[in-house]
Amino acid sequence: MAYTTIKKPSDYFNTKLYTGNGSTQSITGVGFQPDFTWIKNRSSGYSHCLYDVARTATKRLKSNSSGAEDTDTNGLTAFDLDGFSVGSSASQNASGENIVAWNWLGANGTASNTDGSITSTVSANTTSGFSIVTYSGDGTGGATVGHGLGVAPAFVIIKSLSAHPWYVWPTGATRLVLDDTAADYGNAPVTKGTTTITLPAGVDNGWNASGLNYVMYCFAEVKGFSKFGSYTGNGNADGPFIYTGFKPAMVILKNTSITGNWQIMDNRRNTYNAVDTLLKPNDTIADQTPSDAKDFLSNGFKLRNSAGEDNGSGNTFIYMAFAEEPLVGDNPATAR
Repeated sequence: MAYTTIKKPSDYFNTKLYTGNGSTQSITGVGFQPDFTWIKNRSSGYSHCLYDVARTATKRLKSNSSGAEDTDTNGLTAFDLDGFSVGSSASQNASGENIVAWNWLGANGTASNTDGSITSTVSANTTSGFSIVTYSGDGTGGATVGHGLGVAPAFVIIKSLSAHPWYVWPTGATRLVLDDTAADYGNAPVTKGTTTITLPAGVDNGWNASGLNYVMYCFAEVKGFSKFGSYTGNGNADGPFIYTGFKPAMVILKNTSITGNWQIMDNRRNTYNAVDTLLKPNDTIADQTPSDAKDFLSNGFKLRNSAGEDNGSGNTFIYMAFAEEPLVGDNPATAR
C-alpha cells in the first residue's frame, strides 16, 4: 500500500481515559465521532464492553465472553460528535473508578453491500482501513461477505450475536479465539479478498449458521498508521524488536504456539517506557503491571522480558498495532 495520507492518526484511532461518576456523563476529547468503541473498567474486574454503530448504541458484546449480545440501556448510550455518552453501568461508569475506551472511526453511518453472496451492512473507512460489517448467516460453506475496504484486510474478527465464541483470523495464524487462551487452531481459514471475506468451507455457528446474525471487524494495513503481523520469541530479556513504521499508540498481541492470554497495551495508560500496564481481552481482570514490559519506540516496539505469554523462546506471536505518530511524510515520529 502507498504511503499513508493520515498525518494525524488520532483522527482515526484514539484511546480515551476517564473517571466514572456512577450516573451519566458525556466523554469528550476523542477527536471524532467513533463508530466502534471498546470500553474496560481498569479498576475492577468487569467485562470488556464493545459497541459499534452497525449494531447501534446500547447493544453490547463482551470480548471476554462467548455470550450473546445484550442491551444495556445504562452502558454506552450514544455515539457523539467528539466521543460518546455513558449511563450508570459499573462496567462503563462506576463512581471514582478508572476506565479506558479505545475508539475507531468508521463511516459515521452504514450502507448496504452486495459484493458477496451474503448481503452485508457496512461502515467502512477506506482511508484508515477499518470496517464494521453485519450480516445474517445462510448456512452455506464458503459463502462470501462484502467488507467495503477495497483492499484485502489483514485482520478479521467475527462474533455471532448469539452465544458463540469470537473467532479471529490474523496475519501470521490460521484461527484464534478472542475470548479464550487457546493456541492457533490451525484450521477453518478465511480468504481475505479485496472486496469480500470468504468464510470457511465448513459451516459453523461461529461464522455462518442459517438464521444467526453476525458482526465482523476488518482491519487492512495502512502504512504509517496500522500494522499486523507476527514475530518469534527469543525467551530473553533483550527481546525481539518489531518494526511497525510508526510510534505505537496501541498494541494487541497473542502467543499462537501455546495457550496464553491476549494482551492490550497503549500509550495513555503508560505515557513513557516501559509499557508494563496490561489488560487482557479474554479476561475481566483489572489493570495489571507484571514484569513482562515492552518499549514503544519511534518506529515499533521491543520486548523487554522473557515471559512466555509475549516472548516465549521459539513461539510465534501475532500482533495488531495502531499509530500515535507515523514515521512517514512530513510528520516524523519522535522517541518517547
